[in-house]
Amino acid sequence: MSIDSSATLFKATPLSSTGLWWGLLGVAAFSFTVPFTRVAVTGGGMSPLFVGSGRAVVAAILAAAALAITRQRPPHGAQWIRVAVVAGGVVAGFPLLTSFALTTAPASHGAVVIALLPAATAVTAVLREHERQPGSFWITAAIGTVAALAFASSQGGGLGGLHRSDLLLFAAVGAAAIGYAEGGLLARELGAWQTVSWALVVSAPPMLAITATSLARQPVTGGPAEWAAFAYLGVVSMFLGFFAWYRGLAMGPMARVSQVQLVQPVMTLCWAALFLHEPLTWSTVLGGVAVIVCALGAVRTRRGRRTGPERPG
Repeated sequence: MSIDSSATLFKATPLSSTGLWWGLLGVAAFSFTVPFTRVAVTGGGMSPLFVGSGRAVVAAILAAAALAITRQRPPHGAQWIRVAVVAGGVVAGFPLLTSFALTTAPASHGAVVIALLPAATAVTAVLREHERQPGSFWITAAIGTVAALAFASSQGGGLGGLHRSDLLLFAAVGAAAIGYAEGGLLARELGAWQTVSWALVVSAPPMLAITATSLARQPVTGGPAEWAAFAYLGVVSMFLGFFAWYRGLAMGPMARVSQVQLVQPVMTLCWAALFLHEPLTWSTVLGGVAVIVCALGAVRTRRGRRTGPERPG
């Protein structure tokens, strides 16, 4: 190995690891989303329409302030369309669909279906960016997905029989996967936090209209717990968490970084046990270890050749 190639290797390795760590930080932030959404909507004091749209309004206010203070240049041309795609997937689609689903589905059941998100994001990234991954990546990703589903199902969610909440959660996964993949690409051009901020600003008018409609239909009567959960969803789940997540996806490769999200069901069920008093048993601990091992196997798999150059964020 030449000196030049050795230098390149040592420069590339920390960059890849950094992308994975940023992705993991984003996943940790997102892992509270399902339990806190359940807390916000389950008491009836806040409608799912208000929770799903209102959190986007809160995040949009923060995003507009951050963009204005730092004087960010707005997107141009076709970038606006791509920003709209991100907004439709992660600002409108996922929050609204999961809010309605979790009015009837428990947090553990939500974790079952959302465990499919890493695989969905990887497939979307491959189709969108033409990432070419080796067979070993897909094998480990598939094993990890099955492990995540089996783990979450064993905690009481189950996948037997499709209900309205299942269809909503599957649709939410599809929306988030598209938003994640497109956002990861766009973050390489606009920046990580700038991408989600512009998506929030673009979605602000319709989300504000939906929020006003929901308030007119059902005034908010939630208590401190509901408001605390709502605040987290607006500030962290919809805003700060994406800073880390899109930065990790931008560093890429997206198909591998997305697999870090396999540990999210583990974290989610732990928070569900803590905040919703769902049982946490030895099977939960052992299942969690299995999922984490599978996730590590997927992200450590060597990347295959791609059709185009990768640009780190």
